[in-house]
Amino acid sequence: MNRTVVHDSALVLFSGGQDSATCLAWALERYSRVETLGFDYGQRHRIELSCRVGFREQLRARFPLWRERLGEDHLLDLGVLGAISDTAMTRDIAIETNASGLPNTFVPGRNLMFLTFAAAIAYRRGLQVIVGGMCETDFSGYPDCRDDTIKALQVALNLGMDSRFALETPLMWIDKAATWTLAETLGGADLLDMVREQTHTCYLGERGELHDWGHGCGVCPACQLRRRGYQAYRAGLTVAQLLQDEAQAEAQNEADAASDGAP
Repeated sequence: MNRTVVHDSALVLFSGGQDSATCLAWALERYSRVETLGFDYGQRHRIELSCRVGFREQLRARFPLWRERLGEDHLLDLGVLGAISDTAMTRDIAIETNASGLPNTFVPGRNLMFLTFAAAIAYRRGLQVIVGGMCETDFSGYPDCRDDTIKALQVALNLGMDSRFALETPLMWIDKAATWTLAETLGGADLLDMVREQTHTCYLGERGELHDWGHGCGVCPACQLRRRGYQAYRAGLTVAQLLQDEAQAEAQNEADAASDGAP
């Protein structure tokens, strides 16, 4: 089969969440042709799949340059991943930390499968760059989000497909506050509002109330990361600085309470 590799094009892993939506905008700003890829693996929060469609439509409506660059969308059925997984992402069970120290929202092999299928599609479509929203700066500790994992997989995919894929992870070394800032830098208030209102991050699939940081239950790990990132972004802080300020305030409150209660 004849295969032409297009160097100025990309395939973005686009789930419908905040991180992948920001990565999609990042890719549209850099590449002349950008296609998207989503996966239905039986996730509890499959409402994100509906968000994908609306977000792509709004990108086309609000950003003329990106409209010309945004290409085909692909959605793959990976129900087998959900079938073999016993996690809080694929089962209606409480979110908790396992004995391994990892949260039970970790789906073993998920990103490895996602990137492998992405490479297969990129190979067929002549796309050389694969973009994912993995991050190990402000995350839940998933080992398949680490930079070492992505680099190792890039080597394996290129060897196994005799290709020169570049796996790009623009969020790898930034926290959630910087992710909000990146969205604003790329698309201004329009994109910021779209990410806030039209993407989905909540693990429980809660799509009711619209908070200042977006939709969600507000208590699951994904919502907490997103909320803290937004609060830090609005305050002009990093997430680490925000948490430090909160810890100091809590310590002061406890000290004040102890002082008030002293005889």
